Amino acid sequence: MGLLLRWLIAFLLLAATYNPTEYNFVVWAQANYAEELPLTVLLGLLLLIGYVIYLRATLRSIGAFGMSVVLAVLAAVAWVLHDYNMLSLDNGAVNIWLAILALSIVLGIGLGWSIVRRMLTGQVDVDDVEA
Repeated sequence: MGLLLRWLIAFLLLAATYNPTEYNFVVWAQANYAEELPLTVLLGLLLLIGYVIYLRATLRSIGAFGMSVVLAVLAAVAWVLHDYNMLSLDNGAVNIWLAILALSIVLGIGLGWSIVRRMLTGQVDVDDVEA
């Protein structure tokens, strides 16, 4: 459940920042920054904190190479699905949602790598040991 929750929060963070609907921070900020500058800055900073937490944890746990490998695997999955006509890439909105999904999977795996590693190897990280 922990890994799923970490992925879901990453998905919500990315989707709240930008998605193909009108309900996202980027569209809202562009339309309201003049009237709502303090709120725009506050919300932007809160999103930035979320990205710093996720990106720092992901870079520390799986690194840039690990992030590239996960993205490459997800791109290969999309390629296979497209090749077998199970996925159409003609719709721009769907492509954006797929990118949000892929990036959220990378961030979710990065933040939850300790859980994945423990499930695969049985080894416990030093930070996981309770006194």
